[in-house]
Amino acid sequence: MPPPFDTATLQPSRPPVAQPRSRLAFLGAGALVAVGYMDPGNWATAIAGGASYGYQLLFVIAASSIVAMLLQWIAARIGVVTGRDLAQLSRARFSRRTSMVLWIASEIAIIACDVAEIVGSAVALQLLLGVNLWVGVLMAAVATVAIMAVQREGRRTLEAVVAALILIVTLCFVAQLALAQPEWRDVLGGFKPSAEIVRNAGMLWLAAGIVGATVMPHNLFLHSALVRRYAPAAEPSEGAPDVTPEMRAELRATRKTEMLETLRGVNLDTFGSLGFAFLINAALLIVAAAVFHANGLTEVSDLADAHRLLAPLLHSDLASLLFAVALLACGLNSTVTGTLAGQAVMEGFLNLRMSRLRRALITRAIAIVPALAAVGVFGEHGSAELLVASQVVLSLSLPLAVIPLVMFGSNRELMGEWRVRGGALVAAWGAAAAIVLLNVVLLAQSALG
Repeated sequence: MPPPFDTATLQPSRPPVAQPRSRLAFLGAGALVAVGYMDPGNWATAIAGGASYGYQLLFVIAASSIVAMLLQWIAARIGVVTGRDLAQLSRARFSRRTSMVLWIASEIAIIACDVAEIVGSAVALQLLLGVNLWVGVLMAAVATVAIMAVQREGRRTLEAVVAALILIVTLCFVAQLALAQPEWRDVLGGFKPSAEIVRNAGMLWLAAGIVGATVMPHNLFLHSALVRRYAPAAEPSEGAPDVTPEMRAELRATRKTEMLETLRGVNLDTFGSLGFAFLINAALLIVAAAVFHANGLTEVSDLADAHRLLAPLLHSDLASLLFAVALLACGLNSTVTGTLAGQAVMEGFLNLRMSRLRRALITRAIAIVPALAAVGVFGEHGSAELLVASQVVLSLSLPLAVIPLVMFGSNRELMGEWRVRGGALVAAWGAAAAIVLLNVVLLAQSALG
């Protein structure tokens, strides 16, 4: 807030006129969130879904991506309008017991995601370097420390590294789609809803995994935390001295203009980044359907098997190399999301600050245990079961993040004129109900199964 009086003229100061910022100034948070939607867990569910059921689960990917865009839009809106993230609001507005339950569920989701990242990166290192999978697990954990070192150079440096890795992934998938040559008419047919999803237990399991891999609970906490820095300055309180009604009106108008510009820039970042993530996830399933399902290889679910079969089926060694490189890039990129989300969740729920490097070391140390256990129990092909299961865990924990998110986003006291309402609110509650229903059906089928 400006000083109440100009020191030269002793006349009341005028509020500053809002200076519009370039929309590019708001880019970055969406990209950091979007990499979490392209992690190795997405690879496992998309490849298994494409190989087993062709293009039928493209509808689930599309619907999940739309829901993800809606929920991330609400998360970003909360962060900008309130200046607080989802975890902070949960701690402030829920009882301590409820807040602790939400924190534990969030940490479980982050650990499940970390497991997927470590195992996926380990598989990529195994494919590229020929090391044993357990060695790849340890190398992937160490690689996280290197990513943390990049973060010390500043946010823009980190975002540049993330953008470069996303570009590598994009080029790899463009080349793979060109080699796979899918039937695009069948691809479009895959976006048609099918009741078979709820009747077929195997399809439902993969659908739940796709939902968990696409609509990720910890990303909702992360996004609301990343955009807090864009929040315009709060209006002076009603009892603030030396603030005339005219000054208050101009300050309010200035803040509204800043808020509009900020929300537009953040929305562009959010929808653009998540739209791109949808294209990558869809491309994963399309390649699996065109290469494996079309050739009768409906049991392919393991990343190593997919890598091994791509070259002979597409008659190109380049296909397998592109697959491994893209998988490694996605695995390394998603370590950023897991670490940042873990930091936001811990600080928000517990008011406990911890360096990103220390947080990364703790979460990766925890994630190594189930990753190595999968290698020991299932052997070199244990990654598929663990990756898909980790995404189902994310799906089961999702309602505990989505329901508070929609509650806060539509709260008049918190959000004022910027609250979520109308069709967006109906869609958000509908998405929450659909996620809960999917999980209930999944648990019922598992109990009967």
